[in-house]
Amino acid sequence: MNKQPTDKIETQFDSLKWTAIVLLLAAGVVANIYFGAEPLALRAIAWLALLGVVFTMAALTAQGKMALHFFYESQIEMRKVVWPTKQETVQTTLIVIAMVLIAGLVLWSLDNFFLWAVGKITTLK
Repeated sequence: MNKQPTDKIETQFDSLKWTAIVLLLAAGVVANIYFGAEPLALRAIAWLALLGVVFTMAALTAQGKMALHFFYESQIEMRKVVWPTKQETVQTTLIVIAMVLIAGLVLWSLDNFFLWAVGKITTLK
C-alpha cells in the first residue's frame, strides 16, 4: 500500500488551494480599493462572502483539516473544565485586589524612603 503518490498529489492540490486563497484575498483588497465609493455595508457584505469562501477552501486543505480537528478537540476539552462558582470568583478577585494594594503601598513606601535617603546623602556638605 503505497500512499506516497496520493500524498504528493494532495500536497500539490493543497499548494494550488493556498495559491488560490492568496489570489482571492489579493483580489478582495484590489476590489475594495476599486469600489471605495460604494457603501461600506455593501463592501462589508462582499468581504464576509469572500472570507466565507476563503475559509471553506482553507478547511479543505490538510492544514485546515488539522485546524478543524484541533478546534473540535478543544471544544471537547472545554466541556471538561470545572469553572469556579460566583462566590469563589468574587473571593479570589478581592484577594487579588487586596494584594495589589498592599504591594503598591509597600513599593510607594520604599520609593519615598529611598527618595528621602538619597536626598539626605546628596545634601551633605
